Amino acid sequence: MAQVKASKPSGVTAIVDAGWLVGRLDDPSVRVIEVDVTGARHLQGHIPGAVLWNAYTDLHHPDYSPIEQAELLSLLERSGVSADTTVVFYGYAPYLGFWQLKSLGHSQVRLLDVSRDKWIADGNPWTGDPTLTPASQYALPTGPATSFASLESTLAAVGDPDQLILDMRTRPEYDGERFWPSGAAEGAGRAGHVPGAASLPIELIRTENGSLKSTDEIRGLLEEMGITRDQNIITYCTIGGRATEAWFALTHLLDFPNVRVYAGSWANWGTRADTPVEVPTAATTK
Repeated sequence: MAQVKASKPSGVTAIVDAGWLVGRLDDPSVRVIEVDVTGARHLQGHIPGAVLWNAYTDLHHPDYSPIEQAELLSLLERSGVSADTTVVFYGYAPYLGFWQLKSLGHSQVRLLDVSRDKWIADGNPWTGDPTLTPASQYALPTGPATSFASLESTLAAVGDPDQLILDMRTRPEYDGERFWPSGAAEGAGRAGHVPGAASLPIELIRTENGSLKSTDEIRGLLEEMGITRDQNIITYCTIGGRATEAWFALTHLLDFPNVRVYAGSWANWGTRADTPVEVPTAATTK
């Protein structure tokens, strides 16, 4: 679970602290959303007024392809979010929710800079009561979502010298030693990586406590890898959590202009039979 905290340039207001949110928990114009891969933790307790978005069932289809704009619209309305709502994300994959709304064109989106465990440990408001959220109305913006790479556009980027595909998973995932980050085999597809993708494990841009490293540290790492802001970049991971965290670092901290996320990521790519998969020779001979 990534902790949302980073050394950010002046003018970046996407990250808010616990004090900011505590003072706005009763504000009807603010909606708190927890993004997780299970509902169990949310049922045990959550920030008062928070609703849950399940990364698997709410933000992806059964084949792990990302939901369409109309489906996201429906989710927003069920969550009590309108076009002028300030949405604050926290939980296991907060960057995934943040990216979804920013890609849609929603302007007032924030990330809480503490993990749920830190929030509880610091004695901030916490409840096990279900959140009763009145439905809202949300006008769907015109035009396609931005920062979005589809399966087809990611396929088209393979072998294109003008496109850089970044794999944000761990090295064992990239090398084809495991499909899921946990190593679980149930329902797993083909392990490996998108052909030609560069490996940049998300841990390399995080500190030991899980927060993002400073802007200068991340920039230095990318320079060592030959990654520059003029490149067209697609990030991916397993279901989009780490890929959107990288997107946030590249776009909001380093001001890279051309970064997209393949939100279906490896869960979508690796479970299909018609996508190319690359595995290092050493991994195929084990």
